[in-house]
Amino acid sequence: MTRRVFLAGAILLASCAVFAAPKKAAKPGVLPRYGMLVYSDLCIHADSGEFGGQRITLQRFAEVDTVLYEFTAGGLSWPVVASDVTIDPRGQQFYFTVQPPDEEERTISGKLADGGKTLVLEGGYCEDQSLPMRLPLVTDFSRKAGACRACPAPKVKKEKEEDKPVIDTGSTTTAGL
Repeated sequence: MTRRVFLAGAILLASCAVFAAPKKAAKPGVLPRYGMLVYSDLCIHADSGEFGGQRITLQRFAEVDTVLYEFTAGGLSWPVVASDVTIDPRGQQFYFTVQPPDEEERTISGKLADGGKTLVLEGGYCEDQSLPMRLPLVTDFSRKAGACRACPAPKVKKEKEEDKPVIDTGSTTTAGL
């Protein structure tokens, strides 16, 4: 009897150790398969006191991935539930389609940067389409929104000088008369 109890205890202990073993951690910069992530650059305009920016909440469940999209157009919009949420198999980028009230449908696409701590959206802002929008990962939900920063001055592009005809001044040949 003692031998059976000892054997059963050893099997129980081994099975508990297997379940308690640490799980393989996700690679840095990769979206976890389950859970909720919030990326936001919401801020408050100093002159008007209104919100500025946008917030993207990604919820990952076993059955489906969902996105809640919020943006500002004077005041903070109601959350828009996205459709066609697609996450690449590597978990490093995703895109989704939203149709805010009284606006046309649009697709928003982004890639993870800084080890998953920033979502970089395609497109640009502040009249400079080369500046991508960078939304940091929210980890402190109790913090107050900071002050909005002014848009950087647009870069002035230098126009190429037109091709001028090249005059060969080193030639010694003259036209015959």
